Amino acid sequence: MRRHWIRAAAAAIACLAVSATGALAQGSTIRIIVPFAPAGSSDVLARVLQGPLQDELKQTIIVENHAGAGSNIGTVDVARAKPDGSTFLITSSAFVVNPGLYKNVPYKFDTDFEPMALLPVAPNVFAVNPAKSGINSLADAIKIAKANPQKLNYSSPGNGTTPQLTMELFKLKLGITLTNIPYNGGGPATQALMGGNVDVLSTALPGAQSQIKGGTMKGIALTTAARWPTLPDVPTFKELGYPDIDLNTEHFFLAPHGTPQAVVDRMSKAAQAVLARDDVKKKLVELGYLNVVSGPAEAKARIEKDVAFYKNLIAGAKIPQIQ
Repeated sequence: MRRHWIRAAAAAIACLAVSATGALAQGSTIRIIVPFAPAGSSDVLARVLQGPLQDELKQTIIVENHAGAGSNIGTVDVARAKPDGSTFLITSSAFVVNPGLYKNVPYKFDTDFEPMALLPVAPNVFAVNPAKSGINSLADAIKIAKANPQKLNYSSPGNGTTPQLTMELFKLKLGITLTNIPYNGGGPATQALMGGNVDVLSTALPGAQSQIKGGTMKGIALTTAARWPTLPDVPTFKELGYPDIDLNTEHFFLAPHGTPQAVVDRMSKAAQAVLARDDVKKKLVELGYLNVVSGPAEAKARIEKDVAFYKNLIAGAKIPQIQ
């Protein structure tokens, strides 16, 4: 009789624990960590999704920027967070590039996280500030770089981002030198160009599109297959004769490893529902994203594929690893 009572009590405690976890997952404030400074592609995307996700989940969502070390700082913060359904990560392709670019990556891409969804993709763009640099085209930049090998520099959202990798591949292809000035996100990298602190900007389109459209800086090449609908005057690398320069910035929605499957499924379904909304799709295109909708299985497979791809690309291009 006593054993029966103990088993019943244990079962009741277990039920309470499960209920508490569910209540926390559905009733608490959710933090979405972006491992870059404000105004870059990951940050802009997180803030576009913030309101619609709040409506879908009926929970308060806050976006926090934990920038630094090519996104590694914020990424590790999420990896170490309690897997209780209150902390998530929205990050860029740096997540899959860093395992090949950094000698020691402080997170394990395949065991420290629960993939929930692939998020919209952003093309990468090279841009200049003609008033500050005198550069008006990609051909101008190449000509100056060849004539003065140590003269030009460029800003990027950070080491390990696809804008940085895009420029490094372009340099290798042309045999030219531009010094990378890495920032903690697309926002600061764009401001560096606007202020005349660098000669060229390589960044994801969403963080630079408004300035290009407004004429305060000039887009000189895009990684898209065809010209972007809202930037008809910006040529593509393909039409300029460089079809291999086609890396885009992907985005991933991740949870810390150990987050209950029910929470992962709930967040994934909410993200997919939001990304299927016509108003959200329209807004994303206007900002410079290609919409993507997927679940955990697709996200997991894409991450594994991309990590292998970038490791091979970095090794094949002989891009030095970062210590």
